[in-house]
Amino acid sequence: MAMKFENSKYSKILNYYKLEKPFGNFYLCDNFLISELHEGIHFDWEMIASSMDEVIEYYGKNKSIGYISNRVNSYSMNPHNWNKVYDIYNILHASAVVFYNDLMYMNATLEKQLSDKSIKRCKTLDEAIDWIMNLNEFK
Repeated sequence: MAMKFENSKYSKILNYYKLEKPFGNFYLCDNFLISELHEGIHFDWEMIASSMDEVIEYYGKNKSIGYISNRVNSYSMNPHNWNKVYDIYNILHASAVVFYNDLMYMNATLEKQLSDKSIKRCKTLDEAIDWIMNLNEFK
């Protein structure tokens, strides 16, 4: 069952800033951010750039952060945009995708194969947050 960040135990114990966009919400924690996009949208480059500009404004250009895509809803995106994000916005150090069904798993696998960087696939939001919080870069 899909777990939204605000309903998780982590929303009670982590400091975060909620960035609300017309196409989804982003939760900016100390060393990582979590995205939860709305049902049925196509997360295109303009949306990504708009979000990343605000993320950079919040963290600064020199911060190294992790990214968790919490796929609580079904939406589409161009998987090649992962590489574009890494190239243009050089603050993402680690990425994870939380999937809740077989189709989401297949999409995450495709994104992982097309990305120049490693993307961890996780079955739960807890797994993704635990993984990212335990990376040596963020301890």
